[in-house]
Amino acid sequence: MDARSPLTAGLLLFLALSGCASRRESPGLELQAQDYRTARNQFKTTLLQKGPAPQPAQAFALPADATLVGYSKALPLKALVGPVPRDGKKRPAVLFLHGGFAMDGSDWEASQAYRDAGYVVMTPMLRGENGQPGAYSLFYDELSDVLAAAETLAALPYVDKTHLYVAGHSVGGTLALLAALSSNRFRAAAGFSGACDAIAWSQGQEELIPFDPKNKREFELRSPIAFATSFQCPTRIYYGTQERLFAGMSQRTAELAKTKKLDVEAVAVPGDHFSAFDQEVTRSIAFFQSH
Repeated sequence: MDARSPLTAGLLLFLALSGCASRRESPGLELQAQDYRTARNQFKTTLLQKGPAPQPAQAFALPADATLVGYSKALPLKALVGPVPRDGKKRPAVLFLHGGFAMDGSDWEASQAYRDAGYVVMTPMLRGENGQPGAYSLFYDELSDVLAAAETLAALPYVDKTHLYVAGHSVGGTLALLAALSSNRFRAAAGFSGACDAIAWSQGQEELIPFDPKNKREFELRSPIAFATSFQCPTRIYYGTQERLFAGMSQRTAELAKTKKLDVEAVAVPGDHFSAFDQEVTRSIAFFQSH
């Protein structure tokens, strides 16, 4: 997602909040001893509002180097994937998760550096987005879609399933971190300007919360910081130096992960929510190539 993408008022406030004072974690949001995968298996979100994702989608043409594929057994959801190599060799792959709550053409362009570096890229449209079926749940059921997309990507005949990575920006950054907590499918993960603390992220944009905001457990299952000792692969949490809200929560998540000797680092990159993005991608490519 870039500054040209259509944004709701709540998403614009989200960007404004990224420059607020640094916080480590919200009051009442504590580190969970339970493994995230176990906690997720034992929990089912309760949505008070059921409907499409809150961001209006813009029609975009299928990129010349992308193929539209189905990826979920639960819902008829679609993803862009490409390029398809013609030499019969398997390629490493990146599951790239777009920002915002809808996909547009710029989201495919945003992952160009991965394709230039030799990766096959898949970017899924999640439930409730772009006219697709399913109810928006804010980071929860959408994570099931992300994990389903990862399995589909790994099964492609031209993908080296032993070198599968996940990355995402903004909303996609949060989902990338949650995916790294949820699955050992990924060799490494990178989140760009993703919120590790769903309570802090949601302050002032309550219209984006489809569940009971008084239920702390709902927030915990959407907050990487609460399960920071559950990361299943080496992970980098990138944030812009002008995103003070994300600085504290990103650093604290990495600190907690390191108490279990996990390879998780919070990395500050010069810039804001958008201007830091290109360098974050560049750094993530070097990180992925080292794993």
